[in-house]
Amino acid sequence: MIRLVFLSLLFLASLLTVLKAPQYHLWILSILVTEFAWIFITVTLLILIFGYGNEKYHHLATVIGIIALLLYCSPIVRGYKVAAQLNAGFEAAFGKGSSNLASEPGKKPLRFFRMITGIAAKQIVPTIYTYDEQYGLKLDYYPSQVPGKRGCVVVVHGGSWSSGNSTELPELNSYLAKGGYNVAAINYRLAPKYQYQSPVQDVHTAISYLRKHADSLHIDTNKFVLLGRSAGGQIALLAAYTLHEPCLKGVISYYAPADMVWGYSIPSNPWIMDSRKVMEDYLGGSYDAARQNYEASSPILHVDKTSVPTLLIHGENDVLVAYEHSRRLNIKLQENGIKHYLLTLPWAVHGCDYTLNGPSGQLATYTVERFLNQVIR
Repeated sequence: MIRLVFLSLLFLASLLTVLKAPQYHLWILSILVTEFAWIFITVTLLILIFGYGNEKYHHLATVIGIIALLLYCSPIVRGYKVAAQLNAGFEAAFGKGSSNLASEPGKKPLRFFRMITGIAAKQIVPTIYTYDEQYGLKLDYYPSQVPGKRGCVVVVHGGSWSSGNSTELPELNSYLAKGGYNVAAINYRLAPKYQYQSPVQDVHTAISYLRKHADSLHIDTNKFVLLGRSAGGQIALLAAYTLHEPCLKGVISYYAPADMVWGYSIPSNPWIMDSRKVMEDYLGGSYDAARQNYEASSPILHVDKTSVPTLLIHGENDVLVAYEHSRRLNIKLQENGIKHYLLTLPWAVHGCDYTLNGPSGQLATYTVERFLNQVIR
């Protein structure tokens, strides 16, 4: 009976590999079961193998356990399917020869044993700089570990525009710095005290600061890329499409809201997040009360034929920011002839890059490397 209970619980959790989470804590669990699937596979296997016995519900428990096992394997299987098509898709978007890293030719987009072993390298400790004295805004600077003047990736954190800071998910920052890119993870003014124009202005101020101190920071002032997650992705996209900075060579968006007007009309599940309240705090009211702000803050409405190359990363099972945002932006970029690539992760949820070693983390990091190698290497 105990075996049946455990396998039933594992089965229920495994459903989150294919179904959208209906509640906040289940969303957190969905990150674990999809990106740390190998752990759940191992536990399920151990119970199936060593839980053998003559109990009344043995066969039922075994069937349930096998189904759970198959579901836990699905993110990895689907990840390899995405990996098999990734290089060809990226090359179609950015041209022949864009699919290999100069520093590591032939690198594979997804490796199973990396899910288990991870990246053993020591993380870089960033240097903190104040880039805006008026508001006391700071950035965490990860210098390139490759000598010479290098391009700079400016990272904009998520947090529903009202929380979060530059210390979130620092593993990618260190990884990119070791790969030869300077990385500046910035803080910005937060809602509801400051609204949507402020963070974009802060991005502009940060870039100006980095360019001013380019010699001491070893930055190539002609090679900047913006990277943002969730709300930070919206800020990064909006800044990239509206600032018209000649030094900006591209923008990377992880699961970001790109169409604020449409997003307000289709709110997320309130058991997970009150998305309308979040948007109202950021944009100064409801859509009816602040229509101009919703339109002005929608990156999709600012795309034109001069927009910078764009990389979009989004999971189809995202319950906080619908995958439809990136799908719509993908079409708009295509219509305007902008070089871009949408990395679609069918199993993935919001925050899927929490670990760089999961299926989503590996594929996203690999594609980010491809993109940076193409636009600012």
